[in-house]
Amino acid sequence: MLFKFQYVKKYIVLFLLLVGGVKDSFAQLKSTKPNVVLINVDDLGWADLGFMGSDYYETPNLDKLSRESKVFMNAYAGASNCAPSRASMITGRYPMTHGVYTVDPADRGDKRTRKLFASPNSKVIQDSLYTLGKFFKDQGYTTGTFGKWHISDDPAIHGFDVNIGGSHRGHPGKDGYFSPYNIKLEPVVEGEYLTDRLTNEAITFVKNNQERPFFLYLPFYTVHSPLQGKPDLVEKYQNKKSSKGQNNPVYAAMIQSMDENVGKLLSVLDGLNLTDNTLVIFTSDNGGIRATSYQDPLRAGKGSYYEGGIRVPMLVKWQNQIKAGIENTPVTQMDFYPTIQALIAPDAGIKLDGQSILPLLFDQELDERDLFWHFPIYLEAYDPKEDGSRDPLFRTRPGSVIRSGDWKLHQYFEDGGLELYNLKDDPSEANNLASSNHEKTKDLLKKLEKWRSENGAPIPTTKNPDYDPAFEKSAVEKAVN
Repeated sequence: MLFKFQYVKKYIVLFLLLVGGVKDSFAQLKSTKPNVVLINVDDLGWADLGFMGSDYYETPNLDKLSRESKVFMNAYAGASNCAPSRASMITGRYPMTHGVYTVDPADRGDKRTRKLFASPNSKVIQDSLYTLGKFFKDQGYTTGTFGKWHISDDPAIHGFDVNIGGSHRGHPGKDGYFSPYNIKLEPVVEGEYLTDRLTNEAITFVKNNQERPFFLYLPFYTVHSPLQGKPDLVEKYQNKKSSKGQNNPVYAAMIQSMDENVGKLLSVLDGLNLTDNTLVIFTSDNGGIRATSYQDPLRAGKGSYYEGGIRVPMLVKWQNQIKAGIENTPVTQMDFYPTIQALIAPDAGIKLDGQSILPLLFDQELDERDLFWHFPIYLEAYDPKEDGSRDPLFRTRPGSVIRSGDWKLHQYFEDGGLELYNLKDDPSEANNLASSNHEKTKDLLKKLEKWRSENGAPIPTTKNPDYDPAFEKSAVEKAVN
């Protein structure tokens, strides 16, 4: 009877919190202190999953999870590449706080094609920041990270009790998906696959901590390059009919291995009767590389601030509490931290830049808000003919972006360029309306400038003396021919 009473009380408290009634601390009840599993895949594109519409990639476990989850169709990373995206997610803050705007260096690409000096860029987040790991520790959770950390040398400084494979390293290195590894991880079995090993370590962590609340962060190195899949799976996809832009059998093999391991972890949660008290979040750190996999109808890919570079897959499941279904409200990964805070310690009062999306998880409305990105840096092209970027030499040049409702405005600092798109009508960002809709452009630009001013966003203005317009013109012609 006591268990039933606590179970009912949990729902009463949750209801009061969501409708703005009495704020009771969820930490007072063990049943309202769920375990949290955050799965963050590296470079997995928005369209690279079966439940997102792919006919080539096979993800039966994630497809099943999607039917049990709230599926966010307009979920965004905090940045378009690894380090800044992860830094913003783990801290819940814009890059102006943690200083990580890109994977260092910030001035990539030929110096003769850059008009400005990029703004200063931090390689790591500061030890003083109150990260998600520290938050969970202070709430009595055991914490573990398994895989790519990438935002400092040691996750232990940021609140993690267990660290397997995580350092400042951003990828596993040449031939690094099969042991012997290049990361600091000794193989258990000769020739083992890194994705399998990280999941096995995560499962051990779950089994060891099943009697107390835990936070499991599983940031797979996969599907980041170097592309390397299990030979039997690669052969399978070599013999499978592909579609335009989704036809890389090695990448497909890596996705299937990731999916199998997600399924294995979820099965263990079921077997240990932990599923009902575990919040599961699945996402990717940024868009996929377009030269590897198209994200159509979204434009471009990793490193770009067009939709293909920042929109990501996102699932949230809490069995018997969150109702499954499609959610179209735009959200960002910076919302994870405030959402978890609102659930576990609503009176903690931590300063965060995201917003709790608990209302969306429980089928309530969320007040409309604008989303912002700032990137005062340069990222060179991967493949000028495939990237889908603004120009063939860079995936992005310095600028800022705002999404406001269905509207999205890009502003570029080198030339003052403005691009306005209606994402509802034009998800491919193909029809620039900046010239034809002056009022909307002016309105969004004003909002963007106000946000930058309030948040101290640096704008690069110093001219690069090495810039050579004749060389740039020649480089562009060479890239497109």
